Amino acid sequence: MDVVFGRDPFLNALSQILTTPDEVERSANTQARNYVRDAKAMGNTAVDVKELPESYVFVADMPGLKSEDIKVQVENNNVLTIGGERKREEAPDQTSCKYLRIERLAGKFLRKFTLPNNANMDAISASCTDGVLTVTVPKIPPPEPHKPKTIEVKVG
Repeated sequence: MDVVFGRDPFLNALSQILTTPDEVERSANTQARNYVRDAKAMGNTAVDVKELPESYVFVADMPGLKSEDIKVQVENNNVLTIGGERKREEAPDQTSCKYLRIERLAGKFLRKFTLPNNANMDAISASCTDGVLTVTVPKIPPPEPHKPKTIEVKVG
């Protein structure tokens, strides 16, 4: 295991999981395989999360993906899931094409976020423009504070 000074140990461990050879992944039991698959998918998806006065906004770069390749769901009534699969383009002629470097990520991507109690699950919207996915989760307005009721005191 390589130790990189000045880097978070969690990121070191995640980096090692992401570079696990496929043979090792296949030899692991089903539970371990699922964990490694999900860790790879989550490591491939960076998301910015913003809280605005009226909503929560999740922004993720999805270059080269069509909106039908992206799945946005709410699970268990409060878990926002953003997922899908980015496929590597096929070379027109495999015999004459030789990649010199492959840096763009391909494969499944997945992120899950537990939404707060004030999230309006029925009004969530998602749009993908110029390769940027924006998921907006409106907030439920807080209840009006109860005003005290004044009772008139009568004489006698």
